[in-house]
Amino acid sequence: MCPMRQEKGKIVLPKVIFEDETILAVDKPAGLVVNRSDTTQKVPTLQEWLEKHLKLVDLGIGGRAGIVHRLDKDTSGIIVVAKTQTAFDCLQRQFKERQVEKRYLALAHGKIEPPSGVIKASVSRSPFNRKKFGVFLGGREAETEYRVLKNYNTGKLETFSLVELKPKTGRTHQIRVHLKYIGHPVVGDEVYAGRKTYQADRRWCPRQFLHAASLNLSHPQTGKEVGLTSPLPVDLETALKILVGFK
Repeated sequence: MCPMRQEKGKIVLPKVIFEDETILAVDKPAGLVVNRSDTTQKVPTLQEWLEKHLKLVDLGIGGRAGIVHRLDKDTSGIIVVAKTQTAFDCLQRQFKERQVEKRYLALAHGKIEPPSGVIKASVSRSPFNRKKFGVFLGGREAETEYRVLKNYNTGKLETFSLVELKPKTGRTHQIRVHLKYIGHPVVGDEVYAGRKTYQADRRWCPRQFLHAASLNLSHPQTGKEVGLTSPLPVDLETALKILVGFK
């Protein structure tokens, strides 16, 4: 198979974690763009990989090789792909009607208080920077449930929170924007953490600490629940071990 490369030349490949005749689920590595676009013509994409190696190019499903939803380039984790048009329509409807349960893991700056709750803040594209999103009046409704799993109190650095997040809506950059909104941006987030914070993070964390860890949906053919899981990648596990070592 054709290797996908991250910015520093590391070879990364999407890993198939579930497949049958109707749907496919892959574990997307960080650094891999999901959909091809005018701005990614020279960059390997998950769409390209699906078309070339899983022979989905001729199906024309959704115009993007059956990819039902997206993850940011620097976010790792589960992506679901439909292998038939019927499955694509069914899965899209489940996402649209908020029937799919998504769970993410993130490391955020600071100690999040209270340790569990719901962030409700409308999200829209920034009127000041078209590449960013934020909480603005007139934005689209957005809701994220969160629960702090562990706090890391370091001696050399600030406190950090390992947090589980369940977005009830699927706005672009929703989790990253919501955590920034409550004053706890994602570690290694180049867009929302701020330049100085991002540079400090990258001294010990190799990339944005956000991972799509699990996804539950109804199988479009059988109606049975399908539970998909992806363990925290090695690079993020290593970052946590480094963080503990700062004490």
